[in-house]
Amino acid sequence: MKRIPSVLALTLVAAASLVLISCAKQTPGPQPMTEAEQIARGSYLTHTSGCNDCHTPGYFYGAPDTTRLLSGSELGWKGPWGVSYARNLTPEPQTGIGAWSESDIVTAIRTGKRPDGRMLLPPMPWPDFAHFTDDDAMAIAKFLKSIPPVSHKVPDILPPDGTVTGSAFVLPPPPAWDAPRTPPAGQAPATP
Repeated sequence: MKRIPSVLALTLVAAASLVLISCAKQTPGPQPMTEAEQIARGSYLTHTSGCNDCHTPGYFYGAPDTTRLLSGSELGWKGPWGVSYARNLTPEPQTGIGAWSESDIVTAIRTGKRPDGRMLLPPMPWPDFAHFTDDDAMAIAKFLKSIPPVSHKVPDILPPDGTVTGSAFVLPPPPAWDAPRTPPAGQAPATP
């Protein structure tokens, strides 16, 4: 008779253990994306995040030239930092970002820092892009490395006192509400 309670207790402990193990069983997470899936994700993100708006010629004029996708623009952005131009993001090694590694691209997207240490200038919204997940930032880098290289050197950045010879969006001086965080002339905005 003493054996029955012991056997019953062992059976109950074993059954409870199995229930706990089955409840604790982890469901597998999403499978890693293939490179083709990463590139497709990067394409989606660059299109929905507005990268094409600035970096593809003709976008602001209602006639984007997708044969020169992300090859930079000659439309300047003039503000307290000077005049900046949307750079060539194609993998062309001399005029684009072909010499940048995927890691360099991810760093620029997330921190606003170029491989040479210089900061990306406005209107590049890297503080917003800093919130991309690691997977999303890498997907963008893989997409940029996959597009056709286009040889196009955009105009050089001009200092605040530089003269714009082409078209430019000109931002007026900041109102008092916006002025407290406005950087001195010629400097990129501080990290948020």
